[in-house]
Parts: sequence; C-alpha cells; structure tokens
Amino acid sequence: MDHFDQFLKIAFGVTVEGGLRYLIAAGIGWVVFYVLFRRRWWHRKIVPHAPLAADVRRELICSAMTVLVYAVVGAVSVMAVRAGWTQMYFRIEKHGWFWFWASLGIAVFFHDAYFYWSHRAMHHPRLFRWIHRTHHRSMNPTPWAAYAFDPLEAAVHACIFPLLIFTLPIHPLAFFLFMAWQITFNVLGHTGFEIYPRWFLRSPLGVFMNTPTNHVMHHQYFRGNYGLYFNIWDRLMRTNHERYEAQFEEVTSRPRSASAPSVTTPKRARADIPAHASTR
Repeated sequence: MDHFDQFLKIAFGVTVEGGLRYLIAAGIGWVVFYVLFRRRWWHRKIVPHAPLAADVRRELICSAMTVLVYAVVGAVSVMAVRAGWTQMYFRIEKHGWFWFWASLGIAVFFHDAYFYWSHRAMHHPRLFRWIHRTHHRSMNPTPWAAYAFDPLEAAVHACIFPLLIFTLPIHPLAFFLFMAWQITFNVLGHTGFEIYPRWFLRSPLGVFMNTPTNHVMHHQYFRGNYGLYFNIWDRLMRTNHERYEAQFEEVTSRPRSASAPSVTTPKRARADIPAHASTR
C-alpha cells in the first residue's frame, strides 16, 4: 500500500471516529439541555431565547466540515506516530503512572494557553473576517456550535494535536482522555445554559475555571472572554468582559418560572456580525 492509499484509509477511520465522538458529545448536550430538561432548566438559558432552526442547521454543516479538517490533520499525525517521528509512547512503564497523569495535565494547560492566544489573534481586524467570523454567527450558541468553524479556524485548532505529540511524551490513553476532556468542555461551553451554582464565582474554583456564561458572552459581544477551560489568561491579561460577573449573577438568580419556547421560534431581529473584532 503506497503512502497516499494509507493516508486515505487512516483519514477515513479518523473521520468516522472523530465524527462519532462529536455526535455523541454534542448530541448528549442537545438532548439533555434542549429536549429532556429544557423546560426545567430554561431559567438558566444564558440568552433567554430559543435558537433558530436555521442556525442549528448551519452549525451542523460547519461542524461536518470541521470534522473533515480534523481528519486530515489527524491522519497526518497518525502516520507520523507510525513512522516514529513523535514523542508518543505505548508502554506506560516507560515513564510511569505519575508522568501519565502529569502529561494529561500538561496537555490541558498547554491547550488552554494555545487556545487563548490563537483565539485572541483571530479577533485582529485583519484576521477575523477570514478565520473566525463563521463561529460568531452563533450569537445564541447550541452544543452544535462547538465545532462550527471556518476551515482555516478548524485547521488552527487542529494543530494542537500534532504540537502535543511532537513535543510531549504522551501515552495514547492519556491523549484519548485529553480528547474526551476537550470535546466535553467545549460542548458544555456552547450549550447556552449555565450549569454552575450562584456561589461558584465566589469560590477559589470559580476564579480558576471558566463557565458557560463566560463563553456565551464572548459570542454575544465579540470581545473579551477568550479563554477555553480556565479563566487564568483572561484575568492576567485583563480581557474578561467587564459585565461577566454581573451577567453570571443575573443568570444564576433567575426564578424557575420562565417558560421555554420552541427551537423553531420565528426569525427575530438581531445585530449584524461585525466584519472585524477587537482583541481587547
């Protein structure tokens, strides 16, 4: 089998695996928040409107394209692993269990830093229209927005995977757990529902971790709140939206009496997406 045939076979397998992983994670988010517990949890809907059916369809189509981009990068990464060009190892005994868990933590923290700075760069006026504008069309995001990217943005996000395996000794199981973490947290951040209790931001963990409100506000206002898993970089660089804590307080203080409209709510007026966005 020549290299191109091998690449196609691996790419097909990665597409199926990545697509199923995304469908399971985002599908669970959709069923839980928009079907099973929609009425019970609607008072925690950060943007208190139902998503448009047209927006959900667009998110699904863009997500399918992202899965294909991820598959190309993934297939190249798999071939590099098989050729022995990466730091990935297959016997836990080689580095021990301590490093196994440490490598997982390092991967998560490295990805968070990579995401913050690449995401903030995408908001530069010269880059936003070409790389990041599609994702911001989801001003009232659903779980399906987690992968709703332009192809160029998808490629930027996908680069974290070869960066990790080329620079960090990591076991395939640790890498799998990292992948499970990133898709789960990504989907939760795009559900549109605040899952944390009202006191969360006043706790040490709330200072450290990001919330769905944090990321949904980024979709609403196009600036600030650039972090993914943690709120470390936004706090250090003072890029948290100035109303973040007030918005979280408002969302988590709502009474349960709010009713839940249908996802097929007729199209309503909304602000145009800017051609550019601030990095502050």
